[in-house]
Amino acid sequence: MTTAQMIFGRLTWDSFPWHEPIVVATFCAVVLGGAALVAALTYFKLWGYLWKEWFTSVDHKKIGIMYMVLGLIMFLRGFADAVMMRLQQAMAFNGSEGYLNAHHYDQIFTAHGVIMIFFVAMPFITGLMNYIVPLQIGARDVSFPFLNNFSFWMTTGGAVLVMCSLFLGEFAQTGWLAYPPLSGIDYSPATGVDYYIWALQVAGVGTTLSGINLIATIVKMRAPGMSLMKMPVFTWTSLCANVLIVASFPILTATLVLLSLDRYAGTNFFTNDFGGNPMMYVNLIWIWGHPEVYILILPLFGVFSEVTSTFSGKRLFGYTSMVYATCTIMVLSYLVWLHHFFTMGSGASVNSFFGITTMIISIPTGAKLFNWLFTMYRGRVRFELPMMWTVAFMLTFTVGGMTGVLLAVPPADFVLHNSLFLIAHFHNVIIGGVLFGLFAAINYWWPKAFGFKLNQFWGHVSFWCWNIGFWLAFTPLYIMGLMGVTRRMRVFDDPSLQIWFVIAAIGAAIVAAGIGAMLVQFAVSIWKRDELKVEGDPWDGRTLEWATSSPPPDYNFAFTPVVYDADSWADMKKNGYQRPLTGYQPIHMPSRTGSGVILAALATLCGFALIWYMWWLAGLSFLGIVGFAIFHSFNYKRDFYIPADVVTRTEEARTRILAAGGPMA
Repeated sequence: MTTAQMIFGRLTWDSFPWHEPIVVATFCAVVLGGAALVAALTYFKLWGYLWKEWFTSVDHKKIGIMYMVLGLIMFLRGFADAVMMRLQQAMAFNGSEGYLNAHHYDQIFTAHGVIMIFFVAMPFITGLMNYIVPLQIGARDVSFPFLNNFSFWMTTGGAVLVMCSLFLGEFAQTGWLAYPPLSGIDYSPATGVDYYIWALQVAGVGTTLSGINLIATIVKMRAPGMSLMKMPVFTWTSLCANVLIVASFPILTATLVLLSLDRYAGTNFFTNDFGGNPMMYVNLIWIWGHPEVYILILPLFGVFSEVTSTFSGKRLFGYTSMVYATCTIMVLSYLVWLHHFFTMGSGASVNSFFGITTMIISIPTGAKLFNWLFTMYRGRVRFELPMMWTVAFMLTFTVGGMTGVLLAVPPADFVLHNSLFLIAHFHNVIIGGVLFGLFAAINYWWPKAFGFKLNQFWGHVSFWCWNIGFWLAFTPLYIMGLMGVTRRMRVFDDPSLQIWFVIAAIGAAIVAAGIGAMLVQFAVSIWKRDELKVEGDPWDGRTLEWATSSPPPDYNFAFTPVVYDADSWADMKKNGYQRPLTGYQPIHMPSRTGSGVILAALATLCGFALIWYMWWLAGLSFLGIVGFAIFHSFNYKRDFYIPADVVTRTEEARTRILAAGGPMA
């Protein structure tokens, strides 16, 4: 081993993709854009502000916004991959190889899946829960504010490793679940699978800790009077999603540890010989993977419940049934994982059991849809943007759900499992459910976060581009899937298929226009924020977060509210809610800390070193993590936890509220 190999491991000049013109051009654009951004931040002297107010903040609201920004950035990268795939498939006919070689194309479809699930949907949803849940339950922050900051930066560290793979080495070519033996060292000796493993391990730690934090917050920090059956539905769905996170993400961590040992230490957990079993990997990855689907969708079911109730001017129909349906879905999501590999020889009895459970899980999901429809029935429905996204979800998700029930039938799945029909179904559910729900949530809670509404014109442009583009992009995939066209293909021999891929590419282009319109919507809204400014509750909302100012103060609530109803804010307004004018005491807030940034940076560096076999750097960064964690633990000058109630009221204020008949006494 040479000195260079001892220092740099397998990192050499050949590790840079000089031979890939697309990657080189992208790298140059990123460098120029990054340099311009750094220059602008330096010129306007914003580094200190960002470090003090954002990067080191333990305020759940700022951390939630940073999660959303991370999700948006990675969304642009993940969608760029999707456009490249669709363009390649539209071109690769009549002997043409298209513009992507097989090596590059396989990395793109793998990166697209990984990024969209782990670094787009998960940050968006975690950010949404971080921002809204403490406000909805009347808490000043999450249970462990420092842990919240650390969780965010660990997720960011995983995203950094994925982005590094674009310019240094390569990403996995295995598909987004990295099945062995393809992901083993014999078939994937390069850095791609290692990037996959360590990006998910670093980000997975952040996700797991965030789940623990939010469960503790919901269980222990609810306002007085807010029993479990008086929690807002979004809080309920967030609780169930985080229970699934805590239950399933350790399985993913353990699975990737075993795969790492196969690659690094020569063990045989997932090989075909020496007692190994590749099917064990498939079982383990899907025992995590199917609950993951419900981790993504459950919080958005809560969003649709809040939006439908607010814009129908009514209580949510069937609150109790909605809660039970959510809990039922949470439990059943653990009993359906095997439908992802019906075709792998489990046998008729096993396939029948999992086919039946898959059909059963559609029942509570369908019940939710009827609850939303009955909430709208005879309500004063206002078709503001959040409600428009909700109605679009109902139509789109229904089609996705029906195709899912079709795939739950093992004989049908044998025909369709490896076709474009499955791709259309999955995107039908994830885009129609998760992304449309996120867009509804962003338009609904943006005034709460920033104090001004989003521009309606550009919001409508984005809405219609997304809906038209979505159906153009994925309906052809349903048709081709029924024709037997295989997924993950780069080139095609049958020229009659080209028209369908061209239509799908046009749909992707219209969706791209929708994304552009959404970015313009954000920019125009920020530019004209004074014209769009709101006071308090712009939508006449029904839950507790609207009881605070828009945006909320750092401490959320000057005193802890007392809750009497699931529609807490609507109940307070109905009963003459009044804020006390005197009697406030100083509010103690936790200090900001840079420890989360430093620990996550060391973890990311350790992952990078392990990818490139820089053993000395991996050892030093691991020791740095341990040492700095110990140092942080003995740093008594910082507070990491806010009790649920740190503010008291004077007897005078209490008497005045009681005399007024207000619900806060």
